[in-house]
Amino acid sequence: MAEAIGFIGLGNMGEPIARRLVEAGHDVSVYNRTAERTKNLAAAGATVAATPAAATPPGGVVFTMVGDDAALDAVTLGEAGILARLGAGGVHVSMSTVAVATGQRMELLHAETGARYLCSPVFGRPPVAAAGQLRIAQSGDAQAKRRVAPLLEAFAQGVVDFGEAPGAANAVKLAGNAMIASAIETMAESCALVEKSGIDRVAFIELLAGSLFDCPVYKGYGMAIAERRFLPAGFRMVLGLKDVTLALEAAHAVGVPMPIASLVRDRLIASVAKGRGELDWAALDQAASEDAGL
Repeated sequence: MAEAIGFIGLGNMGEPIARRLVEAGHDVSVYNRTAERTKNLAAAGATVAATPAAATPPGGVVFTMVGDDAALDAVTLGEAGILARLGAGGVHVSMSTVAVATGQRMELLHAETGARYLCSPVFGRPPVAAAGQLRIAQSGDAQAKRRVAPLLEAFAQGVVDFGEAPGAANAVKLAGNAMIASAIETMAESCALVEKSGIDRVAFIELLAGSLFDCPVYKGYGMAIAERRFLPAGFRMVLGLKDVTLALEAAHAVGVPMPIASLVRDRLIASVAKGRGELDWAALDQAASEDAGL
């Protein structure tokens, strides 16, 4: 059944997700800090709101897909924020990759108003979102999950429930992104090895991604690394650095060493310092190539 919903954050991931909701027949109000990004959604039938609060239906459902913890605070709190209007019975579906502690804090702030906060970070790049094939890790109130489940069908092929503990799904997302970053670093180093040995790096990735490592990360990022395609960025390196740093903070909080993630964080810090922050994080390949003298 069609429902009036709000959607806040129309970046590389938010725009295709919001579009899927519009195309599914829902009455979608959208807000983005940069108003220019709302034009395509407006043309598709969405209503453009002037503030996050204006995009939020009282007692309804609002989705957020923003870049970091500070941005989530900015659209949620204050007189123009989500909480100023969501109210009792409302559900905030947060699809952003943020700290575990942020998810826990947001759950408490929403509960004070009678609303519910669902940690619902997604796995998948923009083309996957546009195809409606995202995977979602979710944690939070069970009743709220049941309410939003039909809406998620518009853009996701599966939702995995990680219980009601606030922030649990955030921990899952951060752990997953740490794995992706580690895979990118490994592929970059291996491509440098074969290239310096006089071997075609594209053929190398085609072999491995089509056999032992037959999965989206190795196929997608592997070919981007092999062909050195880092623009347009599906996931910017500055965001990768943010996520790996948050994963290490979460690991520290529970006493888990992550030496590989620590190495990758340092590689990301160096790459951003060299002006590569707006490239796709597959551009970690450039550091591996430089170290190999390529």
